[in-house]
Amino acid sequence: MEDFRIRMDIETFPDLGLEQWEILKALRLPLHQRRRVDPLVLAQLFELGLAAGCPQTPAITERGRRVLIRGSIRLLDLAA
Repeated sequence: MEDFRIRMDIETFPDLGLEQWEILKALRLPLHQRRRVDPLVLAQLFELGLAAGCPQTPAITERGRRVLIRGSIRLLDLAA
């Protein structure tokens, strides 16, 4: 358990832009409920390891879920 906490503390999370953040949140929804996503932004999420699959049926990864839970520092700054 202690090893897991250390890994979570040192893992770096990407600083997402607003559009990346919105698409990552949308990937939590079932496929039929999602709006159309920008393929370039989706490709960026694939490169960051936050989404996986093919462009027609992308899915959020475990790392993507952790990023959603921890939030984006940039978005928190914008909200302040």
